[in-house]
Amino acid sequence: MTAVREDLPQGRYGRSADQRADRRLRIVGGALGAALLVLLGWYGYHYVVDRSVSGELIKFKRISATAVEAHLEVRKDRDATGSCTLRSIAENGAEVGRKDVRFGAGETRIDTVVTIRTTESATATELVGCTAG
Repeated sequence: MTAVREDLPQGRYGRSADQRADRRLRIVGGALGAALLVLLGWYGYHYVVDRSVSGELIKFKRISATAVEAHLEVRKDRDATGSCTLRSIAENGAEVGRKDVRFGAGETRIDTVVTIRTTESATATELVGCTAG
C-alpha cells in the first residue's frame, strides 16, 4: 500500500490565505502599536514639561473637631499663578472638608499653613492637586 499525500507541495501555489491574513494582521498591529507609543510619549512629555506648578502636603494636624491645619509647599515658575486643592477625610472615607489655596506670581516657592474647616472630625488630609492659571 502506498501513502497518499493530502496537503499541497510547499511553495508551489504561493502563500495561503491564512499566511496573507497573518502578515496583514502583523502590519496593522505594528502600526497601531507604534501610534500608541507616539501618543504615550507625547502625553508624557507634555505632562512633565507643562507642569509649571507642583505642590506637596508636608504635614497636617487636627486642631479641633471642626478644623485641620495643613502645611503646604508649592513650587512654581516665577510668573505662574494658580491654586492647590486640599481635602480632609473622615474615618469612614467621606470628604468632610475642602479648601482651594490660591497664589499669585512673584515667588518660586510658597510655604504656607492653611486651616481647613470640616463638617465633622477629620482623620486624614490630602493634596488633591495643583493647577496653573
